Amino acid sequence: MFKPVLKALLGVTLVCFGPSASFAGPQGKTTSLLAASWEPAFCEGKSGKPECKSQTADRFDASHFSLHGLWPMRKDYCNVSKADIEADKTGRWDDLPAVTLSAETEKALEKVMPGTQSGLQKHEWLRHGTCTGLSQEDYFKSAISLMDDLNTSAVQALFASHIGKEVTQSDVQAAFDKSFGDGAAERVKMHCEQDGDRRLVTELTIGLGDGTADASLKDRIASAGRTRFDCDRGIVDPVGQQ
Repeated sequence: MFKPVLKALLGVTLVCFGPSASFAGPQGKTTSLLAASWEPAFCEGKSGKPECKSQTADRFDASHFSLHGLWPMRKDYCNVSKADIEADKTGRWDDLPAVTLSAETEKALEKVMPGTQSGLQKHEWLRHGTCTGLSQEDYFKSAISLMDDLNTSAVQALFASHIGKEVTQSDVQAAFDKSFGDGAAERVKMHCEQDGDRRLVTELTIGLGDGTADASLKDRIASAGRTRFDCDRGIVDPVGQQ
């Protein structure tokens, strides 16, 4: 949907990748993380949140990944006032400065980040976006574009076809390699949480390296360092499961 208008991250030199980018192997460096939540699992135990109260089985986030955030490594709250940091850390997101976006970007963000109903975008900008050197518009456009790549991939298809069922490490890693190239499986971590007798997949964190202004998720993954997968299996939670 969007082509990100990225600038260089503060203090980081961007690296150009062509269409046939290959994995950097041990030399790759993860400079940021894309955190993609599975919203029905997130809403277990958080039924009071607006985005969980309004969730339905036919809404986009019932069968697609939701944007949690785009996080520069080892940086947060850049040039942010102490008062805003305190408000953020104590969960007073209503008191945080507004995020101003174009109508198109705001609409796309509301679709892929249901947490905007709770002010998540204000938290994500304050803690993480301020450390990217990007404007609010470009930061969220970048995140939306990367999520578009994920949500049109074999990874999303795998999760959508396994709602109410279990996915395994080998399933997810094979889907990453299929969509984003051999070795992509080594740049993703799957997070799970116990919910009674069920272990639910709650989130994927995907390692990203530097890239050009129009770099795809595939190219950003290719320039990242390796990580440990973590959770070896978990259930893809359906909406409304208690």
